[in-house]
Amino acid sequence: MFVSMKEMLQHASEHNYAVMAINCVDFEQARAIVSAAAEEGSPVIVDISPRQMNAHATPEYMAPLVRAIAEDVDVPVALNLDHGDTYENACRAVRAGFSSVMIDASSYDFEENVRRTRMVAAMAHAHGLSVEAELGHVGQAAAGDGRTDDMYTKVDMAQEFVERTGCDALAVAIGTAHGQYPADFVPTLDFDRLAELKAALKMPLVLHGGSGAGEANIRRVVELGINKINVCTDLFKHQRKAMHDKLNESPNIDYMDLMAWGEQAAKQYIKDYMQMIGSCGRYGFEFRSGRPSRRRADLGTSLAPRRGTRSHSDRRSQSSACSP
Repeated sequence: MFVSMKEMLQHASEHNYAVMAINCVDFEQARAIVSAAAEEGSPVIVDISPRQMNAHATPEYMAPLVRAIAEDVDVPVALNLDHGDTYENACRAVRAGFSSVMIDASSYDFEENVRRTRMVAAMAHAHGLSVEAELGHVGQAAAGDGRTDDMYTKVDMAQEFVERTGCDALAVAIGTAHGQYPADFVPTLDFDRLAELKAALKMPLVLHGGSGAGEANIRRVVELGINKINVCTDLFKHQRKAMHDKLNESPNIDYMDLMAWGEQAAKQYIKDYMQMIGSCGRYGFEFRSGRPSRRRADLGTSLAPRRGTRSHSDRRSQSSACSP
């Protein structure tokens, strides 16, 4: 089912596990993400960033697609704007039909971060969307950025930030970075700081830069209170390699068969990651309703919109509230 992140992340926070947030740019990736979640009985978040929206994953097309696939399963599926850096990006996601947004104003000073986050939170909450924000600096792995503790999230500032902005989840900086780390490099994370943040905030916390962070690090941050882990680079690399290897093995492979091969590779990677972070079998609509799950192994059989799905005109009507 298509939901906001808020309830699923609250459940994860209360029961000490994490939900995978996976960047997605096409139909095959969307179906791989949701079918993996359905088979594992896991909640999941589909992430699309502004760069991806502009380059490939047009939100006005992707949101109805993800929603249609999500409505065919009984596990919670959220569609989240990843690293939205402007109010306008957040408004576009709302109008397109996303269920959650992230506003990342962490590159600004504290007061400007508060101002921008509070403005997006007010708008998004008015439409029933959950809001993720970021405080501290999660850098770029290739540049060796984000590894100094003066860039990390400070506990006292985080408490003030959450109180003043009303965000539902907070991405914290504890030593990870976005993108691909240098070969054989595994970051050293500030576990003590994470434990202090969780104890002080008592809310869902988010780890960005999950790719390449190392399995031991990932397991430990989940134990200490991370409830959403963003994964992009590792999955894209895994899927690309699987397709590249298959093409080398079978140069004359049909295009559709090659895409299906990549989809299955992505799906298996996601299932393995879900098992690592403890989200499998933890939370689905059958847990709340008492009815058995309709988890379907083959999501390709029905992508028709279901009753109650908002029409395009319904979504467009949201635009009136997307003004400062």
